[in-house]
Formats: sequence, C-alpha cells, structure tokens
Amino acid sequence: MSSSITKVALAGATGNLGPAILDQLLNAGFQVTVLTRKGNTHKFPSSVTVISVDYESLESLTNSLQGQDAVISTLAINAIATQLLLVEAAAKAHVKRFLPSEFGSDTLNEKSSRLPVYKDKVTVHEALKKEAASSGMTYTFVCTGPFLDWGIMVGFIMNLKEKRISLFDGGDRVFSTTSLPTIGKAVVGVLKHPEQTKNRAVYVHDTATTLKKLAAMGKKATGADGWVESVVSIDELLEQAWAELKKDQPNPVNFIYNFIKAIIWGEGYGSHFVTDNELLGIKEMTDAEVQGLVDSLAK
Repeated sequence: MSSSITKVALAGATGNLGPAILDQLLNAGFQVTVLTRKGNTHKFPSSVTVISVDYESLESLTNSLQGQDAVISTLAINAIATQLLLVEAAAKAHVKRFLPSEFGSDTLNEKSSRLPVYKDKVTVHEALKKEAASSGMTYTFVCTGPFLDWGIMVGFIMNLKEKRISLFDGGDRVFSTTSLPTIGKAVVGVLKHPEQTKNRAVYVHDTATTLKKLAAMGKKATGADGWVESVVSIDELLEQAWAELKKDQPNPVNFIYNFIKAIIWGEGYGSHFVTDNELLGIKEMTDAEVQGLVDSLAK
C-alpha cells in the first residue's frame, strides 16, 4: 500500500473547526470530499465533492469512503457512536489514515485520560489501535490545546467585550494553544508526512503562554480600565464537577467545562506541549503576533 495521500474525506466540515481544515486542505491541493448529513444545504467550494451520507449506516459510510486515502473527523465529542462507525467504515473501505476528532488537550496524558469528559475519545483511540493491528489502517491524534482565536471570540479563554478573565490557580501555568487556521495547517502537515506521523499523537501550538500574559494583552487591546480578574481554584472546579456527576440526573454543563478547564489549566495534565511544529511546518507566533491577534479580536 502506497503511503502517499491525495484524496481526503472530511466529516464535520461545517462546525467550528471543519471550515478551517477544509480551507487548508484545498490550499494544499488535496482532492477533498465532504461528508454531509442528509438534508444539509451548506454550500461548499466548487472543487469539493459533496456526498450525503447516513451517519448511522455502516454501508452508507463505507460506500462514501471508497477510494479515499484519509479520513478527518471533526464530529462533535458526544457523537461517539457515529465516530466509531466511521472508523469501522474507513477500515472496510481500505482508507490509509484516520484522524479522529481530537484537536484539543493531550488525551494520551494519563491524568487527562482518566477524567470522564474524555472517556469517548479514549474509546475511539482503542478502536483505532485495534484497526491498525488488524486492518493496517493507520491513525494520527492531533493535539492542539484550546483554540486560541475561537476561545477568545466566545469568551472561553477571556472575554474581551466584557473585560473579564478567570485566572485558574492564579493564571501562571503555561499552556499550549493553537488558532483554527494553524490547526488546518497541522492537519496538512500530518498528511504530507504520513510515515513520520503514523500511529501516534502529534503536538502543535501557535504559542505557549499563560492566562496572566493573555490578560495583559487583553488590557492593552481594550484599555485597562474596568477589567475583572477572578482567581479560580482548579481543585474547587473538580470538586463541583464530581459532585454534579453523583446526582441522579447530572447536568453536563455543570461538569464538562469544569473538567476541560482543569485539563487545560490544572497541574499535571500535559497541557504545555513539546511540539512537532517543525515536522508539520508550523512557525510559532511571536508575542507581538499574539498581541496582534488579540487586537483584531477586540475590534
């Protein structure tokens, strides 16, 4: 089986991350097929092949993946059954490489992988390792940290509009973070280096920074007056999350984000990466470039 990859199927092309990956795949000259749910009316560039699939049908998915070299999934984290079926279909269609819906924290970190928020991702990991052993289909997990641009736009990392930021455990821990376009470039880098990225995780970031540093950039972009900095304990977030899970009907909103925040900004969860940037062709942003991004998001 030749390792070169030219034909790529993308599942989840209309979410937060999918469009950025699609743009970079097209810029790099890949032949892209987008898998859409029946009834989806989203318009894609004319160079993209669009196939309507039944995500609950192994036969439909397998047929749609015939002739594809790689599958990239950006399906929602809670779409576990769909992603497992997609893995099985890709193997049946003799796809060479599968990139699951990873694109976040280091789920191979032992401390992170034990938290219930990543249970489904770990299940997909195991399915891919099993297929790699039996069918020969390879995989790559792309770890990016939180989305830098999106995370600021929606107020997850900091809220520029309301001038608010939570400094978890004081905000001094260094964490890796990556913008959506760079994640797209990292995916291209994986596909262009199939042997070096085979059956492992790759780590990428635009920058490794701290919440305090980003807060200073936010103040520079919007003016220092009126900012509210709240120091939040990661241990307290985890206590609240575990307490919610013990309820008869736990509310996911009350535990999912607490676990995710702990993984990104807590101690020992592997959120500061030793990166594969050089292999993947990713240039780290300077502080001035990060400030420029923050400035642009403040407008």
